[in-house]
Amino acid sequence: MNWTRKQPMIKSISSFLKNHTALQVRALATVGGIAMVVLAAISCGTVNRSAVILPDVPGAKYIGSKECEQCHDQIYKDFATADHARLMALGTNALNVGCESCHGPCSLHSDSGGDVKPPNSFAIGRLATSSFGARVAETPARATETVCFQCHTDVRGKFNLPSHHPVPEGNMSCTVCHSPHKGSIHVGGGTSLLSENESCLRCHAAERGPYVFEHEALREGCSMCHNAHGSINAKLLVERDANLCLKCHFQQVRGGTLLIGTSDHTLRVQQGTCWTAGCHEAVHGSRVSPSLRF
Repeated sequence: MNWTRKQPMIKSISSFLKNHTALQVRALATVGGIAMVVLAAISCGTVNRSAVILPDVPGAKYIGSKECEQCHDQIYKDFATADHARLMALGTNALNVGCESCHGPCSLHSDSGGDVKPPNSFAIGRLATSSFGARVAETPARATETVCFQCHTDVRGKFNLPSHHPVPEGNMSCTVCHSPHKGSIHVGGGTSLLSENESCLRCHAAERGPYVFEHEALREGCSMCHNAHGSINAKLLVERDANLCLKCHFQQVRGGTLLIGTSDHTLRVQQGTCWTAGCHEAVHGSRVSPSLRF
């Protein structure tokens, strides 16, 4: 746009400012700002939702999460902050059905005062019976993962990879790392990167430190180097060789010489990965060497 085209626009803006007081202009700007904030809040509150198909269990009906509050009052209060509280399904039976989207229809559980377990139950209690009095098939030993995998099929695939946390073996469950009843299901992220590390360090305490010479990658979160659910590489690594390190550490080639950190690595990278070639074994941090050596 040239200057001659800009002049009418400038004149119209000047005319608008002359015909309106500063207070009116400020009010219009305030209203516009509020509208933008409201629009952002609505978009953030509606985009991150998932549609689920609720399980159908013979003899049981959906009663809504409000009924759960009678006995599980603290969980009910906390659940309002949980990501799983955003689950939606179509139909009148799906109104406020957050709890039952995972636990299944709980009418029998509620009518028995808690004696009959929900269809997907992870606690003690009497098994539900069919209309003929026969016992319903018992819940598998790894019921927690069975329920989670109904929606999170991509995670199920990752646990089939060679290197994975021992969830399929039954030695740990999804809820060790993910809280379904309170707060974000994804630990860390955004301005809470260190809390992601805290989740890992509950079990991997040896990597906590403190270290005299820390590895700055830890500040970005353990997932910078590890796939928590599973990987084709050993130790859940996202890359199997020096390419993992070179994602952050700048390299340059001069006259056939590979320089990493101004140091000649031409022969070193041929001896193995950065952490197995006798160089940087203390990948999480070192107390004696700035080059992350033991």
